[in-house]
Amino acid sequence: MKSTAILTKEEFLQHWLGHRNLTRNTIEKFPEKELFEFSIGGMRTFANLVKELLSIAEPGLRGIVERATEPYDHALNLNTKAELLAQWDADTPKIIELYNQIPEEDFHKTHNLFGEYNFPIYSNLLYFVDNEIHHRGQGFVYLRILGIEPPFFWERD
Repeated sequence: MKSTAILTKEEFLQHWLGHRNLTRNTIEKFPEKELFEFSIGGMRTFANLVKELLSIAEPGLRGIVERATEPYDHALNLNTKAELLAQWDADTPKIIELYNQIPEEDFHKTHNLFGEYNFPIYSNLLYFVDNEIHHRGQGFVYLRILGIEPPFFWERD
């Protein structure tokens, strides 16, 4: 059976980076207080959701590159919007660097992400993006409830 790639490795990275830009813009839309205090229905604050994203993307990629299986660590001590954005901005070039170290032929190899999620590398990469989209959607709901227009989901520059 012949297979056809839908995206190149670089196209996937650019897609992911577009989502990271949109999530960054979503963080910027939040007033400081609401970013860290507002939630509904027992959901976490958007700041806590962002901390999760920060705890997964760069550390997860590092684990893939180094073939490490250290447990997930979500204890980030980031307490202001500026600190969240600074960490987001610091992680983006690291993500690019780490991603580019994964040989394309390894994408179908299994990696036990954080010692818990034993899936092909491509599946872990898709999870990073899917999880970010999911949590950003929660942030969009929060913004709308707060009377703030979220960024357009298609504007990823």
